[in-house]
Amino acid sequence: MNKPLKQHLIDPEICIRCYTCEMTCPIEAITHNDDNVVVDAEKCNFCMDCIPVCPTGSIDEWRVVNTPYSLEEQFEWTELPEQEDIEPAAEGDGAMEALDEAMAALLAEAHAGAGGKSVAPQSASKATVNLYNLGKPIEATVQGNYRLTAEDSDADVRHIILDFAGQPMPVLEGQSIGIIPPGEDAEGKPHLPRLYSVSSPRDGERPGYNNLSLTVKREEHGVASNYICDLKKGDKVRVTGPFGSTFLLPSDPDAELLMICTGTGSAPFRGFTMRRQREMPSATQKMTLVFGARKPGELPYFGPLKKVPEDFLRKIFAFSRLEDEPKHYVQDKLREEKEAVAKLLKSDKAYFYICGKKEMEHGVEEALADIARGEGLEWKPIRDRMREEGRYHVETY
Repeated sequence: MNKPLKQHLIDPEICIRCYTCEMTCPIEAITHNDDNVVVDAEKCNFCMDCIPVCPTGSIDEWRVVNTPYSLEEQFEWTELPEQEDIEPAAEGDGAMEALDEAMAALLAEAHAGAGGKSVAPQSASKATVNLYNLGKPIEATVQGNYRLTAEDSDADVRHIILDFAGQPMPVLEGQSIGIIPPGEDAEGKPHLPRLYSVSSPRDGERPGYNNLSLTVKREEHGVASNYICDLKKGDKVRVTGPFGSTFLLPSDPDAELLMICTGTGSAPFRGFTMRRQREMPSATQKMTLVFGARKPGELPYFGPLKKVPEDFLRKIFAFSRLEDEPKHYVQDKLREEKEAVAKLLKSDKAYFYICGKKEMEHGVEEALADIARGEGLEWKPIRDRMREEGRYHVETY
């Protein structure tokens, strides 16, 4: 009988198919097919390089097995298998214990600054995942392409509206879709999809229409971002998804949302806000947005945001490049709002969402830890309990 061993797996329900882990793995132990991203047990050496780069925590899954799951088995999964009943190792065999200790140490280091494994809010709607994949994408038609940032701004951020006509595209606020750029990469392989958060609510950019919107920033050498930002009305686009089953909006009208973002990380929060405006317009004093950018002209949706009533959505802006002004980042604004944030830390109805550039994550964590400490509380146990209850969500990239 084989000795039990620990196998590294990826949760296909939570994975958003961003392929970052595959590109990060130094020994090419991670691969994909049209449906899933998987780990080859014969190659994986538990280096943990893939753990901190995963924006959802789907990479942080393990099973103790006698015989490792093959790539073919993993490619077919729509959900992870349950832990099997495993015959314990012989008494005195400390191999598993030593492996557990080593992995625990590696995970602790790898998770420093990582979002951790996500859990969906208990009252959130059930998400549809991976309806369209690499082998079977859906074609959408561009309905509009609008610049969101000032014309003289260095940041070219676009609002793209995609129409799916009569084809089903059941997407929830907080989910992402993949856009497949045309052409091939430097190795002659077709481009992989690039992931973008949906910035419209589930009933469409326009209510009752089968369309959705994306918020996309043009990157100087970005294959996908330049392709998308140059799209014109009537163009056809190949789409995969939806992806993501945890970064979702709770349906509980009493849920209090603290949304922290930079730049295009505002996309899911636009969807959250529009959904609540349409679904529960009387649920006031329940949403706070802390939004960071260099200048007002580089902040997506700045004009429309100002029109949302303050009692419905409290808006706190952090600008880091204003003339004759000190630099302000989202973590600075959190500290300025420490009384309100501390109140949320103590509430079982509070939901925290963090979305944007990965560099912001550490600063936000430190600010929340400082605020908790000022109240005589420990931040990490609070964070971990919130995460287990589906009330703490991080998607940074």
